[in-house]
Amino acid sequence: MDEFILLDEIEGRYSGILQDNLVGIYVHGSIAFRCFNWNKSDIDFVVVVKKPLTLEQKMKMISMILAETYSGPKKGFEMSVVLAEHCRHFVYPTPYELHFSNRYIDIATEDLKSYCESSHGVDKDLAAHFTIIKALGITICGKSIDKVFGTIPKAAYLSSIKYDVKGAEGAVQSDPINVILNLCRVMAYVQDEKILSKEGGGEWGIKHLPEVFQPLIKDALECYKSYTKTMNPDPSLAKRFVQFMEDLINQ
Repeated sequence: MDEFILLDEIEGRYSGILQDNLVGIYVHGSIAFRCFNWNKSDIDFVVVVKKPLTLEQKMKMISMILAETYSGPKKGFEMSVVLAEHCRHFVYPTPYELHFSNRYIDIATEDLKSYCESSHGVDKDLAAHFTIIKALGITICGKSIDKVFGTIPKAAYLSSIKYDVKGAEGAVQSDPINVILNLCRVMAYVQDEKILSKEGGGEWGIKHLPEVFQPLIKDALECYKSYTKTMNPDPSLAKRFVQFMEDLINQ
């Protein structure tokens, strides 16, 4: 199924659930960067609302997403619901009303009510999501992006993407593609203030990072673009790469 057909279905259902409370639905991530891969990417979007959700609305929204996981991409969805006031007048870390991703499928399925009651708080990732939405996001429905999202400080975006690669050394063997490409795109912002996708980060890394790491980055990029190829990097080289990149990023 096409990702935009899925998004249209979600928009229709969420519009019915939220009615006048819905401000808009905005896509970020690989779809916004035009490098979505059905087998390797998730569908990332933010739902903006005027006022806090009721428990009933939360349960209906999560039930709908759970149902769509069976026909959606392998990595599923990443969805956050945020208040319009926190989009226009940005705070960091950013409060959210509701969140869902594939990592919560089991707990949400097992006890939907408890999951929805506990799914709220603050999320450092939202600074990056908002920045990408403002730069090249896609409006699925509702008000235009410039009327909903205010200024996100560069320091908040940098903190957000640095937080995203925290623990990279421990994760590089289990999730090498995402770790390697994420480190590249963080470094691209640190050095050149470029807001890039994972794919763009890998391409930047090939041009700007030491030759010894080129095979590793190229392999990660090829695997990311492929529908089926997996990556098994040399453990020593992968560890050296992570340490090198973390030293640069944290200077």
